[in-house]
Amino acid sequence: MLDATTHPALPARPGVGYKAQHYSDIMEDSGPLGWLEIHAENYMGDGGRPLAQLRHLAERFPISVHGVGLSIGGEGNLDTDHLGRLKHLVSWLNPASFSEHLAWSTHDSHFFNDLLPLPYTAKTLSRVATHINQVQDTVGRRMLLENPSSYLAFAESTMSETDFLRELTQRTGCGLLLDVNNVFVSATNLKTSPQAYIDDFPLEAVGEIHLGGHDEDEDETGAPLLIDSHGKAVVDPVWALLDYTLAKSGPKPLLIEWDTDVPEWPVLADEISRADRALALITS
Repeated sequence: MLDATTHPALPARPGVGYKAQHYSDIMEDSGPLGWLEIHAENYMGDGGRPLAQLRHLAERFPISVHGVGLSIGGEGNLDTDHLGRLKHLVSWLNPASFSEHLAWSTHDSHFFNDLLPLPYTAKTLSRVATHINQVQDTVGRRMLLENPSSYLAFAESTMSETDFLRELTQRTGCGLLLDVNNVFVSATNLKTSPQAYIDDFPLEAVGEIHLGGHDEDEDETGAPLLIDSHGKAVVDPVWALLDYTLAKSGPKPLLIEWDTDVPEWPVLADEISRADRALALITS
């Protein structure tokens, strides 16, 4: 059963994915920064400097724990050892939010570095719902599920991604993490409308919104192919899509993700300030 006690909540302010090289900058002058996200798998060990820094940060900021290794969409059973380590982390940290990806990254005993998409069918829906319920029952709290970035569409899919996500929220009580950059990447690659996706998205279930950068490439026909890399600044069309989303959803916690080629703190601070301005536009 889910824990009925009250957990801290993320504020509807900008957050950033925490990197250890920014610890001093954050502690000295955080500006409009309202919360931090960590990747769960980086904090599953015992002791050491990373956990000591995290304890200090958690005294000052609400923390969001973002998992990347559960393989929620995988065909096999969830890794109970991994799930146990996650439970321990969530228990002592008491984060304001916990989230994972609608994707799979394991098969048999093999682990893949990429978060891979899955077909949207009744069979997949049942399996993913079972996995979500197992996670929520284990950690004792509601989780958020993130929409993926897509590079192809599965012919066997029998429902849209938004309908799939909506049904998951109804079956499991989970919330959603809306990654606006993923929406833009998928819409560009699949030649669909990102605004139409947002129009059909169950925004009432959204607990966080993510923003990140992507790489630009071409497919074999010369058409644009975007790669979700989290290694660049957020581009103007994604900021515009965020504005479109916030006008419909109202203020939400906004995260700047930058996981590769991580810049110095002033660059991230500029992105945080821009996210703060986007929120101010709908709250003024």
